[in-house]
Amino acid sequence: MDFATRIKRIFNDSIETKMQSMETLSQPIVIAADLLTACLLNERKILTCGNGGSAADAQHFSSELLNRFEIERPGLPGFALTTDASTITSIANDYSFDDVFSKQVRALGQPGDVLVGISTSGGSKNVVNAIHAAHEREMNVIAFSGRDGGEIANILRENDVEIRVPADNTARIQEVHLLTIHCLCDLIDYQLLGQES
Repeated sequence: MDFATRIKRIFNDSIETKMQSMETLSQPIVIAADLLTACLLNERKILTCGNGGSAADAQHFSSELLNRFEIERPGLPGFALTTDASTITSIANDYSFDDVFSKQVRALGQPGDVLVGISTSGGSKNVVNAIHAAHEREMNVIAFSGRDGGEIANILRENDVEIRVPADNTARIQEVHLLTIHCLCDLIDYQLLGQES
């Protein structure tokens, strides 16, 4: 197979996964956006976490909140728990890498805040532990996952939101996660500002 054909196949696979996800995830994304908007209107904050590419997605989401998405607006309180190397390495060194997010959630999270936990497999132990910590702190959770939802699917509570991409390939799951982040940013801005972006 020549390279151009291979690239076209990747594009087509991505498009197909997004089309399948559009049907499955539209309503959970609306529910998640409502939850996030209510959190912000109640002057609470959004904490995000994930590993690897999901860490980048967590940071991407918090940057769109703190800075802006597509229209000018005041910054919104979104914090990625993946960005403080000193905190992450001290927790990993003194305790365990499994605790790098949960200890931050216990220290920073307040009732009414929302945790956005991102794990393509649904099995990242440090994200699972962060969700448990969020529940302890009376926070709601929005979980981004894929495949069968992993352990995360089994620990979510009634008021949490699961955004599980109907795919097995990590790259395709991550691509839908990024699109979902942009959908959430769009809906948050629309609900807060009432303007077309």
